[in-house]
Amino acid sequence: MEMPIADVRVLNRRERLVAGLRAILPGDAVIDDVAETRAYECDALTAYRCPPMAVVLPRSTSEVAAVLRFCHDEGVPVVPRGAGTSLAGGALPTADCVILGVARMTEVLETDLDNRFIRVETGRTNLSVTGAVEEDGFFYAPDPSSQLACAIAGNIAMNSGGAHCLKYGVTTNNLLGATVVLMDGTVITLGGAHLDAPGLDLLGVICGSEGQLGVVTEATLRILPKPEGARPVLMGFDSSEVAGECVGDIIRAGILPVAIEFMDRPCIRACEAFAHAGYPDCEALLIVEVEGSDAEIDAQLEAITAIARRHNPVALRESGSAEESAAIWKGRKSAFGAMGQINDYICLDGTIPIGELPGVLRRIGDLARGYGLEVANVFHAGDGNMHPLILFNANQPGELEKAEDLGADILRLCVEVGGCLSGEHGVGVEKRDLMTDQYAAEDLEAQMRVKDAFDPKWLLNPAKVFPLAVSASRRAA
Repeated sequence: MEMPIADVRVLNRRERLVAGLRAILPGDAVIDDVAETRAYECDALTAYRCPPMAVVLPRSTSEVAAVLRFCHDEGVPVVPRGAGTSLAGGALPTADCVILGVARMTEVLETDLDNRFIRVETGRTNLSVTGAVEEDGFFYAPDPSSQLACAIAGNIAMNSGGAHCLKYGVTTNNLLGATVVLMDGTVITLGGAHLDAPGLDLLGVICGSEGQLGVVTEATLRILPKPEGARPVLMGFDSSEVAGECVGDIIRAGILPVAIEFMDRPCIRACEAFAHAGYPDCEALLIVEVEGSDAEIDAQLEAITAIARRHNPVALRESGSAEESAAIWKGRKSAFGAMGQINDYICLDGTIPIGELPGVLRRIGDLARGYGLEVANVFHAGDGNMHPLILFNANQPGELEKAEDLGADILRLCVEVGGCLSGEHGVGVEKRDLMTDQYAAEDLEAQMRVKDAFDPKWLLNPAKVFPLAVSASRRAA
């Protein structure tokens, strides 16, 4: 993965730049020791590493603004960072950059249960947002698998989703407002504690912009009343294609579960060994969860299981207790970690139309066999957001490159069938050179003109999203 050559004009001023940052922030908020900066040399895409020039950890919006204003005036690239859980290299540093982490900005600033919103600093973890309101009977809906660790800042940057996004939507559907600091230090407020803001939908532009346009320091989030109850059902099938057909039939029937999750045999075995969730031994597994009153749950599950039976499931079992439901979801939420215990892998993130699931799963298997690699599938089947895990041996020369080539072919397949390159992980560095497979030159130009408007010097999160040659020429201009 190619990264831009470090700007020697910046590196030659390193000591003066670090001194300038120390003049802005408290002493412990600036990290420039080479050994300590290695903690920030990569995110969850660990195949690529590059220690940054320095790291800053501000505690307030005003401190973020001061840092960005200084770096803007000095021509120093800045890479925003939440919790570093990006799987697409979204927070990968360059050698001449300053990492700006929001990990110390974790306060709850306002809670309004009557109007159903909470305002938080964006270093706060996803799960702790629900933790702040759950005793009052509310929750924050987006629930990525990394929700225990990932920060709201990163969720907004990548427009993260999660298992329950089928019913409740992804981050953009639950983000009401944001405080954003632009690269020149200007602080702007978008949206607020109301349903819609007048004028251009700049909040929609910021959500999913991958740190290219500004640093979000505060977020107003929609909170929802907890459902009366919820219950998952496990469905086992003798092939991934049949499981995919079942998903399509459930959606076509007009039923809206809160989640439909898919796992194939390699992932089922790893998750069961890790979580002991009681998963059946089968080729493909669906976890379908519905919620509401007991009567609503019973009616929905009756309709869903009737559809499943038409596909001759090898296993069909409703959860019988809260403990069993928790174990079922523990297994699914642990999938990425469980797979990491048995092999190195690359986790992809492509989205396809639901009706294409059976054919795409079959073609992914064909592609994997052609490369001599194994692919484990675990994903949000209800909205077609796929997460194929390409297994490889990182210690064997050439295996990583082969896995990346397979990944590129799978993502091109997603685009070919009418899908897109990303559902929730973003583009980062992982998919930037595939952007031309989805977008025409005119489309990319329109996107880059938005970047021009927010960050004319192209200093924010360099080498991400756009093909490197294109972004390098933009920055040079």
